[in-house]
Amino acid sequence: MLVNLSYKDLKIKNKVDSAVGPPFSLTERFMKKGVGSPRLLIEETSIDIHNLLVLDQNLNYCNIEMRPYGIIIRFRSLLETFGLVIPYYKLNIYKGKSKQYSLYIDSTFIKIDASKKEIHLFLKKIINDKIKLISERPNP
Repeated sequence: MLVNLSYKDLKIKNKVDSAVGPPFSLTERFMKKGVGSPRLLIEETSIDIHNLLVLDQNLNYCNIEMRPYGIIIRFRSLLETFGLVIPYYKLNIYKGKSKQYSLYIDSTFIKIDASKKEIHLFLKKIINDKIKLISERPNP
């Protein structure tokens, strides 16, 4: 789900929190050794995100915030902040070229540059949280 996070809107906040959970508390952040990624360079996106990013001529960066049941990929276009909200059960991560990761939700994707070691470690933390959450869920 692609949402505009620039303004304090209770409806959007509730929608995001119901999809990926509320933000981690301060103690949980310390226990996880951080829940935010370093700044990531966007290399390629799906058409809906691309249409937002081409509005300005700046380099396109994003960051990833971990939540209890998913992630939020935040990026800026003009003076607005947008978020791609991805619950873990819809998150697909592919490692393309040796220095690129692709994060998918349905047909929407963002490909990021992964030339730094800390990016690999952060994405490994996301994958481990996803596996842990899915394995704890009771089977129907």
